[in-house]
Amino acid sequence: MHSLIIPDDLAVSMLDGGKKRVVVHGRYQEKEVEFHAALQRIKGSYRIMFSKKHQKSLGVGPTDPVEIRLSPDTSKYGVEVPEEFQAVLDSDPVAYAQFESLSDGLKRSLIYYVKRFKNSQTRIDKSLVIANNLALGISNGKELVVDRR
Repeated sequence: MHSLIIPDDLAVSMLDGGKKRVVVHGRYQEKEVEFHAALQRIKGSYRIMFSKKHQKSLGVGPTDPVEIRLSPDTSKYGVEVPEEFQAVLDSDPVAYAQFESLSDGLKRSLIYYVKRFKNSQTRIDKSLVIANNLALGISNGKELVVDRR
């Protein structure tokens, strides 16, 4: 179970605003998880990706019934921005302007890249690398995370 099928009527109501991003609230027994996802039409049905990480945090298997609640994603980038990344962007207007010029998908990719590190100092370091590269005018996703110091 790497994706969840969403009933058409619910999916269409979520897509009314023109945005495909949703916040997923999942629950299984006493465990809960919340994450941002894209509502996609795949193989004739609406689906959201449900990663192994989220499955593991709920303790569910492929056939376990999971309670899912969707709400519109009102965040600016379709994902919560780590505090460290936001602080670095706020401190560098050139990097921030360049970041805003990137595609929404690339913005989310960079945010997820920083977010995956648990240590705050590592998040700061990775954010600084990205900001420095943005300030240099680099806009290629793979090149943005290369440390040039």
